[in-house]
Amino acid sequence: KKFIGKYGVPAESDFAFDDIKVDDYQAILVPGGWAPDKLRRYPQVIEMVQTMDKSQKVIGQICHAGWVLISANILNGVKVTSTPGIKDDMTNAGAEWFDEAVVADRHIVSSRRPPDLPDYMRVFIDTLAEK
Repeated sequence: KKFIGKYGVPAESDFAFDDIKVDDYQAILVPGGWAPDKLRRYPQVIEMVQTMDKSQKVIGQICHAGWVLISANILNGVKVTSTPGIKDDMTNAGAEWFDEAVVADRHIVSSRRPPDLPDYMRVFIDTLAEK
């Protein structure tokens, strides 16, 4: 299926959520922007994130992606960052929030916004390499 992004950029999916076998993957990178508000409404997405969390697989989140992790109920006691706009949501979900470019806590790697991408991706890749 083809999706049109916030700025009109098209993206074509390779798989439907029901076609994905979580065991075939070592990590998930939840996108930011406004997509997380829609993604967290799909039970398959929540189940994927919860399964990856239970297996201690790497979970990346940036910007508003924390909403998906909140809905998956996996942030209690986890150190994270996000866009400052959802700081209250993150802390209300039990996370410890930091205003830093990237925060890694065990298998969860989080970042604030696009300018932080170079630092975020370095830590995400290093965390994945350790697993």
